[in-house]
Amino acid sequence: MSTKAELACVYASLILVDDDVAVTGEKINTLLKAANVEVEPYWPGLFAKALEGINVKDLITNIGSGVGAAPAGGAAPAAAAAPAAESKKEEKKVEESDQSEDDDMGFGLFD
Repeated sequence: MSTKAELACVYASLILVDDDVAVTGEKINTLLKAANVEVEPYWPGLFAKALEGINVKDLITNIGSGVGAAPAGGAAPAAAAAPAAESKKEEKKVEESDQSEDDDMGFGLFD
């Protein structure tokens, strides 16, 4: 469950990102003071550290793609992700074949 402080810091961070302003603890704190929201002093710095080096706009626009919070580095991360996806498919096929062997043993539960 989110607390008032967490939500206030999230909204302040989103405002800063939307205005293309760097997200810092000071700027989050300034927005919170302007909105008359009191939070513990560690919250703004915590959110600023969490968002350091993260492209929040890309994170928001790619939320449904299933990629996750991958760093924006170019083709190398995409190339590394492809073998991982293939190995997951292979594991899934192996699991499915194990289940299919157990499903049909020549008799039913109520026979």
